[in-house]
Amino acid sequence: MTVTSVINPSSSTASTNKTSLSSLNQGDFLKLMTTQMQQQDPFDPVDQKEMLAQMAQFSSLAGTTEMGETLKTISGQLDTLAEAQKSTADAVAALAASQTDKTA
Repeated sequence: MTVTSVINPSSSTASTNKTSLSSLNQGDFLKLMTTQMQQQDPFDPVDQKEMLAQMAQFSSLAGTTEMGETLKTISGQLDTLAEAQKSTADAVAALAASQTDKTA
C-alpha cells in the first residue's frame, strides 16, 4: 500500500500544528484508523491481522496509561495519609508531654 502525504511538511502550518504524542488519545487513533480504511486500495486491503495488532497495542497502551494515572492518585492519597499519621503522632506526643509536665 502506498501512502502519500496530504500536508506539505515544509509549510508553516505543518510546523505550527505539531502535537506531542503524549496528547494523542483513543479518539485520535480511531480517526486515524478510519481515514486509513477509507484511503486503502479495495483490491489490496490492509491485512486484518495487522489491523488487529495495532488495535491491541493501542488498547494495551491505554490500559497502561490509565493504570499509571491510578497509581499516581493512590500515591498522592498515601502521601496525605502518611502526613496525617505524622501529625497525629506529633499531637499525641505533645499531649503526652504536656500531661507528664502537669503531673510532675
